[in-house]
Amino acid sequence: MSRPLNQRMLRITYYVILLLAIVLIPSAIVHAQDPTPSDDQVNAIASQLYCPVCENTPLDVCPTEACRQWRALIRQMISEGETEAEIKQYFVENYGARVLGAPPATGLNWLVYIIPPVIILAGAFFLLRALKEWTKPATSSATPGASEAKPVAQDDYVTRLEEELKKRK
Repeated sequence: MSRPLNQRMLRITYYVILLLAIVLIPSAIVHAQDPTPSDDQVNAIASQLYCPVCENTPLDVCPTEACRQWRALIRQMISEGETEAEIKQYFVENYGARVLGAPPATGLNWLVYIIPPVIILAGAFFLLRALKEWTKPATSSATPGASEAKPVAQDDYVTRLEEELKKRK
């Protein structure tokens, strides 16, 4: 009787192992295929942020260890399903608005978006006005015949210079 019992236990053990293999192998495959964010996805967000430690260095090109860790944090946040806006908000909350590549259009920051186009338009306006003035023919306020009738009084120096030049010829 011990022999059939051992065979039965052995079969049950095989069935349990087979059942575990059937259940665990697909979950391991699915777990191994979690999409990890690519470097392009991470750099797309990191390029819009500036390093909180280094001056004027975008986060995607900063060589410091801190920036490498922040890029890894961005990768983790993307894999957790957070959006670009949520990631930016996280960095603003922790390091201030100075980490943003473009200042938010709130408060006096909106002037950054308004003043440059206004200056460019004003410059174009003044340039066009100056070009029109330069290309406009010179007109005298007197009548055209009156300028021919009156000789222009010349300076004595100019008169003497002209005479000397005539003598050299």
